Amino acid sequence: YMVHVDHGIGIYRGLKHMVVGDTEGDFIHLEYAGGDRYYLPVDRINLVEKYTGAGGSPPQLARLGSSAWARTKKRAKESILKMAAELLELEAYRAVHARSPLAGVDVDFEQFEAQFPFEETEGQLEAIAAVVSDLQREKPMDRVVCGDVGYGKTEVALRAAYLTVMGGRQVAFLVPTTVLARQHAETIRQRFADYPVEVAMLSRFNSRSENERIVRGLAAGTIDIVVGTHRLLQQDVRFARLGLLVIDEEHRFGVRAKEAIKRMRREVDVLTMTATPIPRTLQLALSGVRDLSLIETPPVDRLAIRTYVARYDEALIKQAIERELARQGQVFFVHHRVASIDAMAAKVAALVPRARVAVAHGQMKERELDRVMSDFLAHRSDVLVCTSIIESGLDIPNANTIIINRADTFGLAQLYQIRGRVGRSSRRAYAYLLVPNQRVISEEARRRLAVLQELDELGSGFRLAAHDLEIRGAGNLLGKEQSGHISAVGFDLFMRMMEEATAELRGRPPAPAIEPEIDLGAEAFLPEQYVDDIGERLLFYKRMANAEDQAALDAILEELADRYGPPPRPVHDLVRLMALRPRLKRLAIESLKADRHAITLRFHESSPLDPALLVELTRAHPDRLRLRPGGVLTVRPVPQEWDARVAEVERLLDVLESSVAEVARRGAHEQQVRTC
Repeated sequence: YMVHVDHGIGIYRGLKHMVVGDTEGDFIHLEYAGGDRYYLPVDRINLVEKYTGAGGSPPQLARLGSSAWARTKKRAKESILKMAAELLELEAYRAVHARSPLAGVDVDFEQFEAQFPFEETEGQLEAIAAVVSDLQREKPMDRVVCGDVGYGKTEVALRAAYLTVMGGRQVAFLVPTTVLARQHAETIRQRFADYPVEVAMLSRFNSRSENERIVRGLAAGTIDIVVGTHRLLQQDVRFARLGLLVIDEEHRFGVRAKEAIKRMRREVDVLTMTATPIPRTLQLALSGVRDLSLIETPPVDRLAIRTYVARYDEALIKQAIERELARQGQVFFVHHRVASIDAMAAKVAALVPRARVAVAHGQMKERELDRVMSDFLAHRSDVLVCTSIIESGLDIPNANTIIINRADTFGLAQLYQIRGRVGRSSRRAYAYLLVPNQRVISEEARRRLAVLQELDELGSGFRLAAHDLEIRGAGNLLGKEQSGHISAVGFDLFMRMMEEATAELRGRPPAPAIEPEIDLGAEAFLPEQYVDDIGERLLFYKRMANAEDQAALDAILEELADRYGPPPRPVHDLVRLMALRPRLKRLAIESLKADRHAITLRFHESSPLDPALLVELTRAHPDRLRLRPGGVLTVRPVPQEWDARVAEVERLLDVLESSVAEVARRGAHEQQVRTC
């Protein structure tokens, strides 16, 4: 699928070579609802992007000539503007409501750092330095720490917690599940064992008297660090002097919880941890609103996960489980159907009688699920037959084999994160992706599994699963409503709208994105006989369309010559045509048509050209230039030979560009005079 910025979502049907009027070239063939066809000249390739949505289902095709696509874009824009306004309002509030900075690194902090039992990775050290710097400013911190599973995000939060507590303030760790809360509480207690720091865990599974004691302690200030699920957000929980809020996987909290978090984060330092990669485009859109730290380096002794794709085979399952038990390890067996999960657990128990098998899924009572997970964490069970409930957060270093049944039914991002449950220690981990007969599974599923098999290297989540994971990351960070808009307009267009909305609200409205329509009546294309691979041709077309100047185009031409031999005439003509694009964009010229009769330019209303200057120009050359209503400039007569005609266009653009430069110079001079 592809998204055309003006016409919406269509099916990409390949490149088609056509002759239209005097022009011969390549066109992108898109099919829309009702079988309507649309052909886009390749020099305007920037009007289309590959469609990627936030969900797995295929998108709805747009209908050519309908106003529905314009309405879809309008709804998305309104929603994006509202969200961006909220983010910027929060940013402004926090900038005004300063708090006294915390003390920086001293001998005691260095001692706390030295007690970390592992060697920090380069990414961790950078994130820690950024957090320490944030805490020493008056503006409250709002930082997202983004790192692959097991890459040491928690330690970054613990360093921030140390500085906060030693500065006389309290810390709250907010996590999505009780099992995770218990894990975090245990880690925090161990790290602060040598310090006079009171750590508590607030949970619905504590006794009432225990929870009441903790709530009183938080209000009185006798508890320094508290870990909890959304129980922490309830009305009765009040802090004496909350300084830092650490949020683990914020996207897993519900709407009401998020509203409560929003209220809390106005006054305090906030550190959000996520294992889902966040796209660069979104990082740019959020820059200044939330700071970002990426941890991309794996821990020193970490080994990559060996991944195998195999047909469902009970002998293989038995062998994989027994091999893990032989090294005193534990196994995850992921089975995604709750209806048949108990039968599958019974089958696993029959295959490996000595294994202690437990079952976990989201439809269990929370207390029961918590007990099962805690037992597995404490190694009171060997094999956990479970749904994708284990997808995020859990840290069980002793579990180093994962078997995923019907792996072909999972999305790439989900598979990647489920697989990330193993390989959390210095032991080699194994992942078995079980599928039915290869002929039964779809081509797309086969491709997903192949990608995952290749992603054995560490930290690949941040490069790969690239788009799939990033879209999930964007959806998680922006919330459910925005995920719907990502699906409706496509990821790339959504991100472009997000950047524009943020700039607009900051008082820097972006110039209208103009993709000039150019018709020079030329044979300007990459011949199939020259570059035979369609994918390569599209890539070169895209790079040429994005080239900012002649130097960039010359470099592409050089690369073509190096790879495919001397470029034929249509390639040189294509480069010459593409060289006009950035110049037309800067002058806000919407269309350029040059044939044997005339050169016609149509200006957009945002053009930097002074209309009076255009009038002056036409008066100076009344026999050749004519300005018509609607900003249309016509040049007559024109050379009959193509090269001479293009040279005429280039000279005309030189004149227009120097006029703009002259006006800008005059404006700057007048400003200088006024200042004096």
